[in-house]
Amino acid sequence: MAQGGSYRLLTPAEVAEWLKVSEVTVKNKYRAWGLRPQKVGRLLRFRERDVVAYLDGRYGPGAPAEWAQERRI
Repeated sequence: MAQGGSYRLLTPAEVAEWLKVSEVTVKNKYRAWGLRPQKVGRLLRFRERDVVAYLDGRYGPGAPAEWAQERRI
């Protein structure tokens, strides 16, 4: 695995589960959060490393994903 996460592509549902928010929230807020989507045909995907970078930038390196729910991102 590369430093800061992998290049694995995550669905909006997987990102939502990881961040403990709804899938609709991910789809509506990813631009405001600065997450760059990867389009696969018509489908929206996010690189795992981009989500990790977002969490590190917002909450500090190594911050657990549960903090995202506490801070109500």
